[in-house]
Amino acid sequence: MIDLLQAVQQLGLPATDPFPATSRYHGLGEAQLTTASGRVIVFVLRRFVPQPESLALLQLHTVTQGDRLDNLTAAYLGDPEQFWRLCDANRALRPEELTAAVGRRLRITLPQGLPG
Repeated sequence: MIDLLQAVQQLGLPATDPFPATSRYHGLGEAQLTTASGRVIVFVLRRFVPQPESLALLQLHTVTQGDRLDNLTAAYLGDPEQFWRLCDANRALRPEELTAAVGRRLRITLPQGLPG
Protein backbone atom coordinates (compact mmCIF):
# COMPACT_ATOMS: atom_id res chain seq x y z
CA MET A 1 0.00 0.00 0.00
CA ILE A 2 1.36 3.45 -0.93
CA ASP A 3 1.67 5.93 1.93
CA LEU A 4 0.20 9.08 0.36
CA LEU A 5 1.79 11.42 2.89
CA GLN A 6 5.21 9.91 2.21
CA ALA A 7 4.66 10.23 -1.55
CA VAL A 8 3.75 13.91 -1.18
CA GLN A 9 6.82 14.52 0.97
CA GLN A 10 9.08 12.88 -1.63
CA LEU A 11 7.70 15.20 -4.30
CA GLY A 12 8.53 18.19 -2.08
CA LEU A 13 4.91 19.34 -1.96
CA PRO A 14 3.40 20.62 1.27
CA ALA A 15 1.48 17.96 3.19
CA THR A 16 -2.17 18.75 3.77
CA ASP A 17 -2.77 16.05 6.36
CA PRO A 18 -0.27 15.13 9.08
CA PHE A 19 -1.76 11.66 9.46
CA PRO A 20 -1.46 8.75 7.00
CA ALA A 21 -4.56 7.51 5.22
CA THR A 22 -4.72 4.48 7.54
CA SER A 23 -4.85 6.60 10.71
CA ARG A 24 -8.07 7.10 12.66
CA TYR A 25 -7.16 10.80 12.67
CA HIS A 26 -6.67 11.15 8.90
CA GLY A 27 -8.65 14.05 7.49
CA LEU A 28 -9.63 15.59 10.82
CA GLY A 29 -7.54 18.71 10.55
CA GLU A 30 -5.87 20.74 13.23
CA ALA A 31 -6.74 23.85 15.20
CA GLN A 32 -4.77 26.23 17.38
CA LEU A 33 -5.39 27.75 20.76
CA THR A 34 -3.38 30.72 21.95
CA THR A 35 -3.13 30.95 25.73
CA ALA A 36 -3.14 34.21 27.68
CA SER A 37 0.66 34.01 27.86
CA GLY A 38 0.89 33.82 24.06
CA ARG A 39 1.75 30.13 23.90
CA VAL A 40 0.26 28.43 20.84
CA ILE A 41 -1.16 24.94 21.35
CA VAL A 42 -1.89 22.94 18.21
CA PHE A 43 -4.40 20.11 18.52
CA VAL A 44 -6.29 17.62 16.35
CA LEU A 45 -9.98 18.27 15.91
CA ARG A 46 -12.44 15.89 17.52
CA ARG A 47 -13.10 12.54 15.89
CA PHE A 48 -16.68 11.32 15.91
CA VAL A 49 -16.88 7.54 16.13
CA PRO A 50 -19.26 6.08 13.52
CA GLN A 51 -22.28 4.07 14.55
CA PRO A 52 -21.43 0.38 14.01
CA GLU A 53 -24.72 -0.12 12.14
CA SER A 54 -23.54 2.38 9.50
CA LEU A 55 -20.47 0.25 8.68
CA ALA A 56 -20.79 -2.44 6.03
CA LEU A 57 -20.28 -5.89 7.56
CA LEU A 58 -17.63 -8.06 5.92
CA GLN A 59 -17.93 -10.99 8.31
CA LEU A 60 -18.11 -12.06 11.94
CA HIS A 61 -15.22 -13.50 13.93
CA THR A 62 -15.70 -15.65 17.02
CA VAL A 63 -13.00 -14.95 19.61
CA THR A 64 -10.89 -17.96 20.58
CA GLN A 65 -8.33 -18.38 23.34
CA GLY A 66 -5.17 -16.42 22.55
CA ASP A 67 -6.72 -14.09 19.95
CA ARG A 68 -4.98 -10.71 19.72
CA LEU A 69 -6.31 -7.64 17.96
CA ASP A 70 -3.11 -7.03 16.04
CA ASN A 71 -3.22 -10.55 14.62
CA LEU A 72 -6.93 -10.29 13.81
CA THR A 73 -6.58 -6.98 11.99
CA ALA A 74 -3.53 -8.28 10.12
CA ALA A 75 -5.52 -11.34 8.99
CA TYR A 76 -8.80 -9.60 8.14
CA LEU A 77 -7.73 -6.10 7.18
CA GLY A 78 -4.11 -6.58 6.11
CA ASP A 79 -2.70 -4.18 8.72
CA PRO A 80 -2.02 -4.98 12.38
CA GLU A 81 -2.34 -1.30 13.31
CA GLN A 82 -5.99 -1.11 12.25
CA PHE A 83 -7.29 -2.39 15.63
CA TRP A 84 -9.20 0.88 16.02
CA ARG A 85 -11.51 -0.17 13.17
CA LEU A 86 -12.55 -3.25 15.18
CA CYS A 87 -13.13 -0.99 18.17
CA ASP A 88 -15.39 1.27 16.09
CA ALA A 89 -17.29 -1.66 14.61
CA ASN A 90 -17.92 -3.21 18.03
CA ARG A 91 -18.47 -0.14 20.25
CA ALA A 92 -15.34 -0.80 22.29
CA LEU A 93 -13.72 1.97 24.28
CA ARG A 94 -10.97 -0.32 25.51
CA PRO A 95 -9.41 -2.49 22.78
CA GLU A 96 -8.49 -5.30 25.20
CA GLU A 97 -12.21 -5.87 25.91
CA LEU A 98 -12.72 -7.22 22.40
CA THR A 99 -10.71 -10.40 22.94
CA ALA A 100 -11.23 -10.81 26.71
CA ALA A 101 -14.20 -13.18 26.41
CA VAL A 102 -13.80 -16.39 24.41
CA GLY A 103 -16.85 -16.88 22.21
CA ARG A 104 -17.57 -13.20 21.68
CA ARG A 105 -18.51 -12.41 18.11
CA LEU A 106 -16.68 -9.48 16.56
CA ARG A 107 -17.93 -7.49 13.62
CA ILE A 108 -15.34 -7.07 10.87
CA THR A 109 -16.43 -4.12 8.71
CA LEU A 110 -15.43 -1.95 5.81
CA PRO A 111 -14.15 1.54 6.60
CA GLN A 112 -16.70 4.29 7.14
CA GLY A 113 -18.13 5.60 3.88
CA LEU A 114 -17.58 2.45 1.83
CA PRO A 115 -20.81 0.71 0.85
CA GLY A 116 -21.07 -3.05 1.31
